[in-house]
Amino acid sequence: MDASDVRERAGDLPREPGIYRFLEGGDDADTVLYVGKAVDIRSRVRSYADPRSDRIRRMVARADAIDTAVTDTETQALLLEANLIKRHQPRYNVRLKDDKSYPLVQLTDHRYPRIEITRDPDDAATVFGPYTRKREVETVVKAIRETYGLRGCSDHKFRNRDRPCLDHEMGLCSAPCVDAIDAEGYAEDVRSAIRFFEGETGVLADPLRREMESAAQQQEFERAANARDRLEAVEAFHGGGGEAVSSPGGRREVDVLAAVVEGDDATVARLHADSGQLVDRSRHRLDAPEGEDRVATLLSAFLTQYYAERDLPDAILLSERPDDEDVLDWLDTAGVDVSVPGAGREGKLVELALKNARSGVGGADDPVGALGAALGISRPERIEGFDVSHAQGKAVVGSDVCFVGGSAEKAGYRRKKLTDRNDDYANMRELLRWRAERAVEGRDDRPDPDLLLIDGGEGQLGAAMDALDETGWDVPCIALAKAEELVITPDGVERFADDAPHLHLLQRVRDEAHRFAVQYHQSVRDEVATALDEVAGVGPETRKRLLRRFGSVDAVREAGEEDLLDVAGVGSTTAERIRRRL
Repeated sequence: MDASDVRERAGDLPREPGIYRFLEGGDDADTVLYVGKAVDIRSRVRSYADPRSDRIRRMVARADAIDTAVTDTETQALLLEANLIKRHQPRYNVRLKDDKSYPLVQLTDHRYPRIEITRDPDDAATVFGPYTRKREVETVVKAIRETYGLRGCSDHKFRNRDRPCLDHEMGLCSAPCVDAIDAEGYAEDVRSAIRFFEGETGVLADPLRREMESAAQQQEFERAANARDRLEAVEAFHGGGGEAVSSPGGRREVDVLAAVVEGDDATVARLHADSGQLVDRSRHRLDAPEGEDRVATLLSAFLTQYYAERDLPDAILLSERPDDEDVLDWLDTAGVDVSVPGAGREGKLVELALKNARSGVGGADDPVGALGAALGISRPERIEGFDVSHAQGKAVVGSDVCFVGGSAEKAGYRRKKLTDRNDDYANMRELLRWRAERAVEGRDDRPDPDLLLIDGGEGQLGAAMDALDETGWDVPCIALAKAEELVITPDGVERFADDAPHLHLLQRVRDEAHRFAVQYHQSVRDEVATALDEVAGVGPETRKRLLRRFGSVDAVREAGEEDLLDVAGVGSTTAERIRRRL
């Protein structure tokens, strides 16, 4: 696309707030090269006829099409831009690796629409947002369900029911699944919810206020207090350009952010202080931006993307003023005090954050970057580790643990029961196929990892690669064998130095996947062990020995008398009782 193409296409675009996307491959292309926001979309896109940097000039030359989305406010354009950057990972945007999108509310395209909070809405759904605070959105959605009875269940749970679920008993759903409400009545309730999200606060606030007053008159003070809290959230929901942005509590929470850019490397360090005490610190790596004032650009990109999932603090101290005035206006609207201190205690906090940021750029304490270099892949900021645990093919389970920036992120852990069989390769193939299918079909709410680590050798890696090939999930995958700590890749075997920090990182991921799998296996095994508890003469220790020896109750049932007698604490009488009971 050349300058004349940009000017021609810009002439047809709206002069309203919103976002724009440069696409490669035509109007139906899937490849998003760049996402931007604008107060006036037409004017902003026209400026790309004279790109401001070599990087943007290359992007425009590759682009074949431009599409746009109009928003009600500039703030919504800002947040939608952050969502789309996270979802599409455009090559020419500054991107915070492994962070989340802002939440949206969708009403699905069904005869009886489902209301839910999501970060990846359905194409045909009616969508509202994005919003800055998930907690307030959850309160409002619950209030809507309590007032209008909109369903929140999956299609699988909705179909073929013969009686209402627990949500109906709790007053959260009008039970359209069993025709407790007709389609016309349900559609009217959906329209009321839409009117609220379009800005008609009274649609929801008035019923809540009546409930609060009724509860107070009946001296049901706890119910009245709950209604009051929901009413406050509902009335504040549209107060900040469409988002609930009030700060909770009034406690002084401060984030200190400092950014450093060296060559192609960029790091933002964050310190978090609560009531005057430093309580947390973290480092985050981004793609280094181009331009003269790269730190200011970096901080602008970081602020919107980092706070997608997190509550905004009361104040943010920065090492440099961001170059995006829209970001500063958003923070001001949200009631966040933003400053660039030069001296005093706050200045010392910024200097401490700068030291943390500098140590993360090209430093020797960067095992994640070293691992990427050793494997010849992009920096593996997000690593998922997998292992399988069972006892002679019984109670087979798989673990999926997650490390971000070299540290465990337990919110990203998952586990799965697998088919009972004594085949480690088939078990690993099933586990990886499950993870890959969920990713490919968009059913996993986690970001795609940068690297998969398999606990095992060539056989386990081969099984995992088979699953990736079958599903078409393109993620680098390696294995770490326990015996000699060899790193096995699709191209061969690597031996990292015993003291290499990146080897230690792989060992931590592998060992955590093993621990998590064994823990889950033991809980699954114990779930089916209750029958043994009912056998006279079998106490907790004997039961553990039986399960350790045979792996499951089914295996104990199939064992011969001689095998049972081999277990310490099991005599002939107890063995006979076990055989008779099971």
